[in-house]
Amino acid sequence: MPKTHHYELEVDWTGNTGTGTSGYRAFERANEVTAAGKPPIPGSADPAFRGAPERWNPEELLVAALSQCHMLWFLHLCVGARIVVTAYKDRPYGTMLETPDGSGQFQEVVLRPHVTITDAADAERAVALHARAHEMCFIANSVNFKVHHEPTVSAPESWPVASNPES
Repeated sequence: MPKTHHYELEVDWTGNTGTGTSGYRAFERANEVTAAGKPPIPGSADPAFRGAPERWNPEELLVAALSQCHMLWFLHLCVGARIVVTAYKDRPYGTMLETPDGSGQFQEVVLRPHVTITDAADAERAVALHARAHEMCFIANSVNFKVHHEPTVSAPESWPVASNPES
């Protein structure tokens, strides 16, 4: 029987500079994302849309959510496969296409995780687990664009020992 999970949070627009949305340039895109017991996330629009560059925008948070979900599944799968991971760093990027009417959509996200494991003999299995992590990722299963993976794996004796860029 499937389990249903619910996520509740609050997004509070904090960008009213005194005249509300009286004009396109009259307000800031600042907002805060909060949930009980968690620190706030300072949000804004992408700077291309008059947002504050020092705040997180929804597009970055979407890419981060895909990366985090993939990482958490990968680490879980490594435990089951008895592959010991000692470090994991991803440098993901996303490509969004803006249409002439101002709307748009993501075309793709590329995850580029670099994983360090304790045993070089496990490198190929570790690279292969990225495909399974993608299949299991809740966020990747919820988007309508391609999520690619370009993982590398290293162990103390070699750098890197395995790579499987996906096209």
